[in-house]
Amino acid sequence: MPRLLRSMARTAAIAGTATAVSGRVAHRQAGRWQEQQAAQAPPPQPVYAAPPPPAPAPAAAAASMDDKLQQLQQLGTLKDQGILSDAEFEAQKARILAG
Repeated sequence: MPRLLRSMARTAAIAGTATAVSGRVAHRQAGRWQEQQAAQAPPPQPVYAAPPPPAPAPAAAAASMDDKLQQLQQLGTLKDQGILSDAEFEAQKARILAG
């Protein structure tokens, strides 16, 4: 009987040691894996603000207004001739004034 008890104690000690070593190895491998993942991640890209839009030139605005007036006069002529319906005229007028 003492032999059986000694054999059981030895087996328990070996199993306990193996479990402890296995746990430490698994923990160390998990730490290394996390370090590798952190090293492989690309660095965050900086976020830049968009540059402000350029200020419109006053001469271009005046020329643009003259162009719009000319286009509106042409639209009025087309409407008077019956080529454009009221809805088409209003749609084109809105497009010209918005642009």
